[in-house]
Amino acid sequence: MHQGIKTYANLGNYTAATDADPHTLITMLFDGALERIASAKGAMQAGDVAMKGLMISKAITVVDGLRAHLDLEKGGEIAENLRNLYDFAENRLFEANFNNSAEMLDEVTQILLTLKEAWVGIKPKAEKPATEESSYE
Repeated sequence: MHQGIKTYANLGNYTAATDADPHTLITMLFDGALERIASAKGAMQAGDVAMKGLMISKAITVVDGLRAHLDLEKGGEIAENLRNLYDFAENRLFEANFNNSAEMLDEVTQILLTLKEAWVGIKPKAEKPATEESSYE
């Protein structure tokens, strides 16, 4: 999980990243990528080429951080499919930058939103603390 902390810390949120559990950290990475894509789209619409490029570059870095957390051995086909989606998302971000395409940014946004919603939906439940009754049984 250190790579995720490093990726998120590079985006300026070191304290939040170091305090986060692994599930929350991945959620934060999704949020970071989505925020950068939205900023890139705004910069694109404003004609700010430098900011667009910077925000797309940061979004690519975050997507790379998401891919770095995949456990291909334990995750099997699901992890492989996620890796392919992250590869696709990165390629589309490169293309969006090169072609100045808001539609491509929207496409990547939809992919990441769908993945984030699924990820949030599988959040592990925290273990319940033992009650006084159960601790004496």
